[in-house]
Amino acid sequence: MPAQPHLVLQFDGGSRGNPGPAAVGLTLRTHEGQTVYELGEFIGTATNNVAEYQALIRGAEAAAAIGAGQLTIRADSELVVRQIMGIYKVRNAALQPLHAEALAQLNRIPKWTIQHVYRENNTRPDALANMAMDRRSKIEPLGPPAKPAAAAS
Repeated sequence: MPAQPHLVLQFDGGSRGNPGPAAVGLTLRTHEGQTVYELGEFIGTATNNVAEYQALIRGAEAAAAIGAGQLTIRADSELVVRQIMGIYKVRNAALQPLHAEALAQLNRIPKWTIQHVYRENNTRPDALANMAMDRRSKIEPLGPPAKPAAAAS
């Protein structure tokens, strides 16, 4: 069975207005820095925090589809990072199901960590989200993540 890769997920969600037209952006790279998947996707009308959670969910889904054994997550949303870490409570009723879904997706990955980074260190996901908002479409420069091969029984 091939080794499960250590991937790095960076994500961003944004809206123009709060709520307003919104999109997500994310990159998945190997721990060595090779990009394996990128996504920018328009998600309709949403708040910036809903967009941030949607970006994390899509990134975790993609990492699981690739077969990540370890995932390092970096994001510029201090709110989402601290809520996922359990430092902040999720008081907003609209974010509670997204928080639960994000944790469910992350728990499909054997080992994961999440950390806050400053906006200037999260430029590619931001650019992908802005492209998707501008085009009001889905952008997958590297195509959908490959599904891991089924284990032989």
